Amino acid sequence: MQLVIDIGNTRVKAAIFENKVLIHFFVFDSTHELLHSSVFEKYAINECILSSVVNEIEPFIALLKEKVKVLSFTADTLTPVKNLYQTAHSLGSDRLAGAVGGNLLYPNKNVLVIDCGTCIKYNFVTIKNEYIGGAISPGLKMRLNAMHTFTSRLPLLTVDQLFDTFIATNSNDSILSGALLGAVAEIDGFIDQYKKRYPDINVVLTGGDVNFFEKRLKNSIFADQNIILKGLNEILDYNLNRIK
Repeated sequence: MQLVIDIGNTRVKAAIFENKVLIHFFVFDSTHELLHSSVFEKYAINECILSSVVNEIEPFIALLKEKVKVLSFTADTLTPVKNLYQTAHSLGSDRLAGAVGGNLLYPNKNVLVIDCGTCIKYNFVTIKNEYIGGAISPGLKMRLNAMHTFTSRLPLLTVDQLFDTFIATNSNDSILSGALLGAVAEIDGFIDQYKKRYPDINVVLTGGDVNFFEKRLKNSIFADQNIILKGLNEILDYNLNRIK
């Protein structure tokens, strides 16, 4: 069995894979919680891959290595997708892992993976299995926080998963319409632009806010909340097979 860990800006996600099949998914509030969970006792873990977008995780990795073999996913890690990003060492590991996961679903096809989390990240892989890049914009919560932080009077609102008021008639709804439905329009707009360039493109939606966007987007998409974890597992398999 293989343990896959994705350390994001807000949560720590992990999964157990066996023969490429995700058999259990976990969400932790911290690396400490993961380290002291029952995961290591419950499953016979042979290998582990770890991806992180946060700094200063070396102490956690050191403790993790006391329990299992660990591959830390970095810009130097070999991947089944060719990375053509110009600044590879500044590329978030979650972005490349998501791209690999999308390529796993649609090999030898153009695929756009949209990760709707703390930030909304667009990652494009070509028909030649080459990762080109994409875009990054603020996520839903970040948009609401920014309007409150950088103005004097706008209140801090939370994401309303049921919100659907396009023409708002009060200030709170105006903020939500601009932040939430504006993000929906942004994603649809990006997909439209990609379709103009690549009419046969496949679109995969993932991330913590995937449910909010999935039911509002005009464009046809495939939703998979675990695409980054699946991509990381594929990267681990790729590196293990090269050793054999």
